[in-house]
Amino acid sequence: MKKYLLPAVVFFFSITASAQSAQSLLLNFYAGYTFSDRVDFDSSYARVEDGFEYGAGLEYFIIDNASIELKYNRLDARMPLYTKAALPAAGIPAGGQVNAGDDKGAINYILADYTYYFGSSSQKALPFLGAGAGIAVLEAPQSGNGTYFAWEAKAGVKIKTDSAFSINLNAYLQSMSAAVGYDYYWDYYWGPVAVTDYASTFQFGLGAVLSYDFSK
Repeated sequence: MKKYLLPAVVFFFSITASAQSAQSLLLNFYAGYTFSDRVDFDSSYARVEDGFEYGAGLEYFIIDNASIELKYNRLDARMPLYTKAALPAAGIPAGGQVNAGDDKGAINYILADYTYYFGSSSQKALPFLGAGAGIAVLEAPQSGNGTYFAWEAKAGVKIKTDSAFSINLNAYLQSMSAAVGYDYYWDYYWGPVAVTDYASTFQFGLGAVLSYDFSK
């Protein structure tokens, strides 16, 4: 995990050092509640349970109504794994949890976002839409860590104050995709053909962002 956070830390301090001369540079602190999702595999299925998500990011406005952001968010959640068929040797019935007592995990999102704000920059409330892509570092119980492609979409409203602080209220959808094996198909000319099988999470959440504008 450290090798992924180091570039973000260097980026953070290099931009913060020039914050006095930069325009429309915001430091954002994230807090949200992310809802559960089920992920199906061939012989089992897993759940990423509800959890609290938190993090921070640096947002730079390229024009008055549009920004780019580099951010890091972490979701701590239980990740129970269930078998679809009985495992008599382990004493686990069909639908039983395989990793009972050892199902704590986390997902670390490192994303680059683009956000567009609707209306005039002089308004106190600005609706916005945004999307981003990057990587998710999965801390899975028992199976260890893995790094996968991730993306998100978001919508909400930014509420400005007369100070350097503002608040964003938003809804978001996050997804992480991972290769989990192969499906085999028979081709008339080539015989058995292996096609990579992917599993994805789709988690909806509600959150708030506290922002500090260095230009004020």
